[in-house]
Amino acid sequence: MSHGPEHWDARYADTDRPWLSAPSGTVACALSGLAPGRALDVATGIGRHAVWLASSGWQVTAVDFSAVGVAQGRARSDQVEWVVADVLTWSPDTTYDLVLAAYVQLGVAGVRRLGGWLAPGGRLVVVGHALRNLTDGVHGPRDPAFLHTEQGLRDGAAGLEVERLEEVLRPDEDGTAIDLLLVARR
Repeated sequence: MSHGPEHWDARYADTDRPWLSAPSGTVACALSGLAPGRALDVATGIGRHAVWLASSGWQVTAVDFSAVGVAQGRARSDQVEWVVADVLTWSPDTTYDLVLAAYVQLGVAGVRRLGGWLAPGGRLVVVGHALRNLTDGVHGPRDPAFLHTEQGLRDGAAGLEVERLEEVLRPDEDGTAIDLLLVARR
């Protein structure tokens, strides 16, 4: 449920994307207090979360199907293992203490797939635009197929212990964006 690599290559080639440089406040809050370990950042784009995680002591693998995004990430940090691949067909050769999917909508099967890559005690963190954002929020995709629902995330986390599943409001100068946050533990 996403645009293909060519779309994202063109988008990342546009250098006027200030929101791509710093980690999401929601992600930073959700991960605060976790001891660093092995982390996987899926659909990393230019790696804003991967670079931040590595600078915070995590051993990070970052995966995206946009070669342009990965090249930009690689230029920002050599402390991350960068992989050009589609997370819906790629599989890691290890398990992770953290699997992060920020602002990518992979559907129930995709979220379930990510949960399978967790080490015992590892956490899956998914944050993205909520379906309610379409009618009540600002920014984000305008197609419902690209938006999260609580039930979809709960179904994707089946077999994991859901620690948090909640709406997160992100106010800015244009209004308030509405996201969903899932934190689930194996």
